[in-house]
Amino acid sequence: MGAVVVTGGAGFIGSNLADALIADGHEVHIVDNLSTGSRAKLPPAAVFHELDVRDAARIAEVVGDVRPEAIFHLAAQADVRKAIENPAFDAAVNIAGTINVLEAARQRGARVVFASTGGAAYGEYAGLVIPTPETSETRPMSHYGMSKLAGEGYCRLYGRLYGLETVVLRLGNVYGPRQDAHGEAGVVSIFCARILDGDPPRVFGDGTQTRDYVFVGDVVNAFRAARTGGGGATINIGWGREVSVLDLLDGLSCPFEPEFAPARPGELLRSALANVRARELLGWVPATALDDGLRMTRDAIEVTHRDPDARPPGVIDITSA
Repeated sequence: MGAVVVTGGAGFIGSNLADALIADGHEVHIVDNLSTGSRAKLPPAAVFHELDVRDAARIAEVVGDVRPEAIFHLAAQADVRKAIENPAFDAAVNIAGTINVLEAARQRGARVVFASTGGAAYGEYAGLVIPTPETSETRPMSHYGMSKLAGEGYCRLYGRLYGLETVVLRLGNVYGPRQDAHGEAGVVSIFCARILDGDPPRVFGDGTQTRDYVFVGDVVNAFRAARTGGGGATINIGWGREVSVLDLLDGLSCPFEPEFAPARPGELLRSALANVRARELLGWVPATALDDGLRMTRDAIEVTHRDPDARPPGVIDITSA
């Protein structure tokens, strides 16, 4: 197995992916500026490069030295509210940063697997099919969704102009071990933390809004498959089913009545991703049932609640235990 680079590898999805790639026998190099990731999540066997994807020269230097066969590009500005407040920063990270990664990959002939977004890319409009196939029109409702779509466009451009191999994965709502309740917060991790703290979860809106929740271990397997498969394609990674916020609370056996707050502007009411193309091109199907994934997530968050200095357990730690 050759060398690979994981940008954003100190984060939630990236650190779980790095663990799996190391277990597969790869020499793994992680690029992260630690703005939302943490050193605690870094695999001890990985080589860590603390730098920002906006630094084109240093990205090119690392890729030139490592000569990876693939770059898994997960580093991103993923906070929708921060993107609205500072769209120029969002674009600098998600668009210019992606161009820097693509340019470095072009110079070394490395395949790029780009982590994009599902729901934020498709948006919400009359006539949108749910579960949504990749052929649907994209109408993002946030700067974040727009910047990720721009990154997708640059992936395709580098394929057309230079023959660079790229794969775009449009992810559903990923949850699982190592997603904390702060920097990379998702609703599942927030709910788990509040329950463990003895606080009632806060629900924005009436709780009937839906998302396509996919376990991080399944997402990691999609990235692993995209290392060699799906060249040139844009591929949804999700279950293809809608799960409401209130369903999540039931799955977590929440002992509290939730607190309801006003719905946040611009939030999608419904989202789910068709996964036929993932089955056909990657041989990928989600395998982790929601109840099992929620249990593993809560168990992992409980570990870091007991010992904040411990390395957060990931999917490999849990499944091999």
